[in-house]
Amino acid sequence: MRRSISIFLSLILVLSVLVFTSCGPAPAGEQGTEIIDAETAVQLLAVENTVLVDANNGVTYKKRHAEGAVSIPRTAIVINDPVSNMLPPASQLEVVMGAAGIGNDSLVLIYDNNKNMDAARLWFTLKVYGYDNVKVISGGLNSLAAAGVEVVKTVPAVVPASFKAGVLNQDMLISSKDVRSNVENPPADYVLIDTRSIEEYNEGTIPGSVYLDFSGNNFSDSTFRPVNQIRIRYLEKKIDYNDEVVMYCKTSIRGAQTYLALYNAGYRNLKLYDGAWMEWTANPMNPVYVPEGAALNLNAADQS
Repeated sequence: MRRSISIFLSLILVLSVLVFTSCGPAPAGEQGTEIIDAETAVQLLAVENTVLVDANNGVTYKKRHAEGAVSIPRTAIVINDPVSNMLPPASQLEVVMGAAGIGNDSLVLIYDNNKNMDAARLWFTLKVYGYDNVKVISGGLNSLAAAGVEVVKTVPAVVPASFKAGVLNQDMLISSKDVRSNVENPPADYVLIDTRSIEEYNEGTIPGSVYLDFSGNNFSDSTFRPVNQIRIRYLEKKIDYNDEVVMYCKTSIRGAQTYLALYNAGYRNLKLYDGAWMEWTANPMNPVYVPEGAALNLNAADQS
């Protein structure tokens, strides 16, 4: 009897997957192009002009990093005006990348040990400035170590390179003004995703937001879920490829991780609200929705 129930439940699971992956709208773009596993990364490291980047903070990098990896921490690729963790000017990105030995002919492979957040943020920063030859290594440093990459303290010698950023792609971004306009007059096929924790969401969110914690894009070992599982997760919330999908968190570091997961799954009509919750709540004229029974605390959660 138990065996029959088990077989029945397995069939239900398979049918659910088929429904969500075959009946949903077709992907707008190629899938699986941006996130690679550690084994693939090891193979690519043998290719000329490939640069391995550690996106962890500087203290963590000094303690342990993948052999040959250069350090580009989050602090190097953001500015804190008007709020924390905003995109840098092109000139800043050019200096940072060049100092790390990255030129416009480099293949950039990025990892972190922070649930793919910082790797995704650097990926997004390069993408928004028109640099496409970049991949994120799923699972970060732990995955690389499991694939046989040595973890060391030694800092590699770097030959500086010349890096030229492209024009900032405004189509990948949305302003506070436009988010406010969409709150007041929601357009058709528009979705706003709050990627923060449930505790943060319950303490206040931008009205109309769909709650989808960024961490659900990962397995427990911080490797990304495969494309089909990402598709199912968002289709279950009725978010499809035809929608204009906007995401944010506290300062859009976690939002960038969700952007990467969706882009890798074929979504293309994506926008990051870079100013995010910090910018939104800095303006007292912006409305805040507090779910019933939750207490409002605009300073909650020390996350990004």
